[in-house]
Amino acid sequence: MNERSVGDGTRRPGAYLVGQRVFGVLYGTICHATFAVAISAMMYGLYSGMSSGLGRLQGTSALFVNAALLLQFPLLHSLLLTERGRRHVLSRLVPGRLGPSLATTTFATISSLQILSVFALWSFSDVVWWQPRGLNLVLWGLAFCASWILLLKAMWDAGLAVQTGFHGWAAVARGTDPAKVRLSRSGTFRYVRQPVYVAFALTLWTGPVWTPDHLAIAVMWTAYCVFGPLLKERRYLQFYGEAFREYRNTVPYWLPLGTLVRRMSPVR
Repeated sequence: MNERSVGDGTRRPGAYLVGQRVFGVLYGTICHATFAVAISAMMYGLYSGMSSGLGRLQGTSALFVNAALLLQFPLLHSLLLTERGRRHVLSRLVPGRLGPSLATTTFATISSLQILSVFALWSFSDVVWWQPRGLNLVLWGLAFCASWILLLKAMWDAGLAVQTGFHGWAAVARGTDPAKVRLSRSGTFRYVRQPVYVAFALTLWTGPVWTPDHLAIAVMWTAYCVFGPLLKERRYLQFYGEAFREYRNTVPYWLPLGTLVRRMSPVR
């Protein structure tokens, strides 16, 4: 759910030394490997009703730790997306001049580690409310796959290179600063302003096995998906100005009802 790149694309090709370029490639490799493991853990965790966690806590301890795991993702995620978070945290975690250019890669890596920590360290309650069988399982499985395909499509429309951290390290490997990313208005962004958050929320609700653990993550993270982007849009208004204001006035925030009604209305 990254927002935009850091850098203005003005640095001349070759400005980074060979060693710095190699570091960028290695850093990107770690980022993508972490991303792949985190997404795999999330998919399996949601599909299994959160029973895949390695945590073995019980009772109050489990509730406390699980709640902390759930809260750390939206809180830190939102903090790092602020201007202060980008300048004073993301841009400084990598020492030297590479920090600002690798900020998006750093952000993607941290986000992946956050997600991985939730699904790897979760302590399961051992309570299963409902587990579909037969045709029901097939239908739930199709819905689950469709939600992930929609998420991939939304991330593609938003700029998959930025979303996955590729944008930052690839620019360093080329010897340049990452170029600024334009405001996304095509694809899924034609229907809602926050398609990545909408699709992410759908993945939380389409896992077939329902447990108290599954319900907890679905409710808490969906609330973040609904309200978290409000702060993001405030930053977008400052960064994109009139272009985002016009877009905001014509495209719905979260549900595409207004867009669909307009498209179904007869042309006069």
